[in-house]
Amino acid sequence: MSSNPQQLLPIPASRLFYRIGEVSHLTGLEQYVLRYWETEFPQIRPEKGKTGQRRYTKKDLDNILLIKQLLYKEGYTIAGARKRLNGKGEQENINSVIESARKELREILEMLK
Repeated sequence: MSSNPQQLLPIPASRLFYRIGEVSHLTGLEQYVLRYWETEFPQIRPEKGKTGQRRYTKKDLDNILLIKQLLYKEGYTIAGARKRLNGKGEQENINSVIESARKELREILEMLK
């Protein structure tokens, strides 16, 4: 499947559940990728119907698209994306930005002396 965002279809909000083939088509991801991400990201937990077929919700779709964004566009690793989704990466990111700003301010202060 192509991961070109211009080829992705809009996700219909009126549906309660989506089968894995539909999710694959809507997100531009292969079905095996979706099944693998289920093992790596607790945010993706489709219910299984009586026949054992996965039934993804709109929330699952939103999480899949966010994970795709983090991994493919922003360059996160799976572990990094998992931390980011769990909110643990946010504090580390804030601390990194603060430390970077401090370093730049020290450099400016040295130039002004």
